[in-house]
Amino acid sequence: MLILQRRKGQALSINHNITLTVVDAGTDWVKLAIDAPKEIPILRTELKEAAAKPESFCNCLPSSFGGDSKEKVKNRTWKKNKVFSSKSCL
Repeated sequence: MLILQRRKGQALSINHNITLTVVDAGTDWVKLAIDAPKEIPILRTELKEAAAKPESFCNCLPSSFGGDSKEKVKNRTWKKNKVFSSKSCL
């Protein structure tokens, strides 16, 4: 594991095609901007773990998704800038 210190506005590159930029930071949190090709899936760890168990996947979605049924979530097409693609998770 590589541990780096970055300040607000600073970035790091991974494999010539992924850039992580620190947008904001607090005492116990950090906000990152991730610039990566569309075909590279990006998931928060808790969603990745939930995606491994499809029956519990919809229960981990934030309430901002409107509490949609599992069927609605499976059929939803996500925009490029969303955190994950439902097709790759389910």
